[in-house]
Amino acid sequence: MSLTICNVHFTQQPERIVWFSSPLAKLLKLGGRKSVNVKLGKDIVPATVRTINRKGHHVYMSAGLRRSVRIPKSGNVYLANDEGEEIQLGPLIGVLTDSNTRSSTAPFGDRTGFVRQLLQLGQKKAYFFAFTPRDINWQQETIHGWFLDGGGGWTRRVVPLPDVVYNRLPSRRAEVGTTMTSLRERFVKKRIPFFNWSFFNKSDVYNLLDKDVEALRHLPESVNNPSPEKIKELLEKHQFLYYKPTAGSLGIGIYRLTYHPRKGYFIRYRKNGGNVLLRFSNFNSLMKMLRTRHGGNLSSYVVQQGIRLIEIDSCPIDFRFHMHKDGRNEWVVAGIGAKKAGRGSVTTHIKNGGSLMTPEQALSRTFGAKAEEVLKEAKQVAIKLSEAIERNYPHQLGELGLDIGIDRDKAVWMFEANAKPGRSIFKHPALKEQGRASLEYILDHCLYLSKFRRRDES
Repeated sequence: MSLTICNVHFTQQPERIVWFSSPLAKLLKLGGRKSVNVKLGKDIVPATVRTINRKGHHVYMSAGLRRSVRIPKSGNVYLANDEGEEIQLGPLIGVLTDSNTRSSTAPFGDRTGFVRQLLQLGQKKAYFFAFTPRDINWQQETIHGWFLDGGGGWTRRVVPLPDVVYNRLPSRRAEVGTTMTSLRERFVKKRIPFFNWSFFNKSDVYNLLDKDVEALRHLPESVNNPSPEKIKELLEKHQFLYYKPTAGSLGIGIYRLTYHPRKGYFIRYRKNGGNVLLRFSNFNSLMKMLRTRHGGNLSSYVVQQGIRLIEIDSCPIDFRFHMHKDGRNEWVVAGIGAKKAGRGSVTTHIKNGGSLMTPEQALSRTFGAKAEEVLKEAKQVAIKLSEAIERNYPHQLGELGLDIGIDRDKAVWMFEANAKPGRSIFKHPALKEQGRASLEYILDHCLYLSKFRRRDES
């Protein structure tokens, strides 16, 4: 496949005609050809071929052809040609998202800023647009998508079904139900790559990796829906545990349980914006308190071995590794944020009083001269864990957020994997560049999945 960047222009002719500048027609080996199939997304339309004497790589589309193939806008885009009778413009990449609050300037609510950044970065290489589930017309196989206009505002265009869909639906609630399951499956049936299938539950990843020897070395012992007897057994074995809702996020509903043979049982959790620490003389009292707080319903919880993490100022540190598939379909570390727990907090979440720093800052205070070596090892483990999750997951993945801990013996542990990681670590001034790299990886992986890549890049 030959692949080149070309500049697309529009003309007023009603017929279906496509003009190629002389150097481009030569590159595409179109000499003497009278017609060609023009493809965008899943649409293919035949057009008459003409050549225009102009330097550079330019394509002129007649109004009739533009309407038929639904080219969304002029400007630079890739042109792929298999030395056959078809040229393909694109790729056409759709970002699937949604919001409860929408306006003409913020069509995706508080996610609009992220979507705009992604589209701005991608618009010189692809037809990048965003859409919601309501924007799809399955009968006509079109999407009423949102594109950026020249001034950074929003414009709507009807386009064919895309070459790739990047799923950034914002919440578990937005994803559940037969409608969403059907939507995902319809894209897959049409052989349209759809990556980031859905959110993980906390137990999903442990179930996926249950028999993956490579990954198990880095997973704390974890039990889904444990009985009180199991919790007691694990507490006596590990001294402290985390007790988490399987579908939770942002550290909400997490308890830290601790057992001291002489002092009894302790529970730490967050309530009304503050940290609570309670002591119980026996295990049954602790369980009674948990049942009281949850109306007797403690199903959908997972209990996890506590790890003695490295600390700064007596506050535990953990790390968010933001992972991406790149343009070669390989896992890479796009960014790492080190999160220091607030005093007395159960988790390192920023909203719970935690603070953000770079991994170099955190590790140099803990391991001194060996910090670089520890970070290098953690990156290698993060890549191996991402590969293991992908190996055992039935759907397409392109992005992961791994919550990683490092203990005092330099061992690397993974506590959670998020299929649609938040981007809060990139708000740190020192991590802004990594945030931009993360967006570049998304674009590169979309180009890979759409097969719009040069041979020397494959």
